[in-house]
Amino acid sequence: MHRIGVIGDKDSILVFKAVGFSVFEANTAEEGEKVLHALVKEDYGVIYVTEQIAAKIQHVLETYRKCRIPAIITIPGNQGSLGVGMDNIRKLVEKAVGINILLND
Repeated sequence: MHRIGVIGDKDSILVFKAVGFSVFEANTAEEGEKVLHALVKEDYGVIYVTEQIAAKIQHVLETYRKCRIPAIITIPGNQGSLGVGMDNIRKLVEKAVGINILLND
């Protein structure tokens, strides 16, 4: 059975610990990359990454998004949304459908 992990700053991820997810604090791009690589190797099936970290490690996330597992999902941090998550959803929908049906540009 795959596990669920959350990567981000302490204040944003602590609540996920209460529901049983594994939480990993990362405040810099280097920390985020290191934790992400470790979670992939440890067979995590779903990895949530706060937008603040995801914005810093986009190139690494793109590599793993080509894989079926793990599912990497970008979530807003406690500082609010940067729009990174919605942008990723827009790209995935456009790739699947062929056009941008969300029309939020």
